[in-house]
Amino acid sequence: MLKRVLSTFGVYKLYEAWLWRQVKSGVPPEHIAIILDGNRRWASEQALNPWLGHERGAETVERLLDWCLKVNVKFVTLYTFSMENFTRNSKEVEEIMRIAQERFCKLLTDERIHKNKVHVKVIGRTNLLPEELRQSIADVERVTEEYSNQFLNFAFAYGGRAEIVDAARVIAQKVKEGELEPLDIHESTFERYLYTSHMTKQEPDLIIRTSGEERMSGFLLWQSAYSELAFLDVYWPDFRFIDLLRAIRTFQNRKRRYGI
Repeated sequence: MLKRVLSTFGVYKLYEAWLWRQVKSGVPPEHIAIILDGNRRWASEQALNPWLGHERGAETVERLLDWCLKVNVKFVTLYTFSMENFTRNSKEVEEIMRIAQERFCKLLTDERIHKNKVHVKVIGRTNLLPEELRQSIADVERVTEEYSNQFLNFAFAYGGRAEIVDAARVIAQKVKEGELEPLDIHESTFERYLYTSHMTKQEPDLIIRTSGEERMSGFLLWQSAYSELAFLDVYWPDFRFIDLLRAIRTFQNRKRRYGI
């Protein structure tokens, strides 16, 4: 009710404009990662089926692309579906896969992607996904693989521990085959085999989690060692440009430290 009243009187627009003036005068984070949390709770509060929350959340992702282009964030990584999410109700999982299929098909011809040379990548154990969805993902990745102005990553069928295990397996195989010496394995070596190795900036400057929860849930465990964190008390479907600006302004006001 309060939001509706404030919106009616244009208060949000004034606040958004004020925030935008502050943010654009500072240096934006180069890499923003977002945990898209709260779709199901949003749907529950609306007395809707869970997948309608995911549908609404997917619409927010589309708007997010415009916002990140406006703010000039080069790298965006979105936590959209975890390994643990496979244990949810089969109908809900099926609907999530359907929504993802539709959205990746839409990205394939999205003029914003091609005009702005956005490199689209899905990170995770994509072999666990339905074949039709895997094909749509492969199509989008193929047509954008040469783009490098900006990067849009979807962590789908993703787990931070799984990513580290998968990297370790590749490295172990290379050692076994004599391609790599154990003493030559360093942090930089390991990073070459992470899911995010296609980016020059793997570590997020800022990680945002929506819904009010304050935990990482296995997201980018290696890459997030020194990321700044912002936990927002808003469900992902209700996430607005003003929320992104608030998080970026908080980031810009912090003095980053490395170590303890």
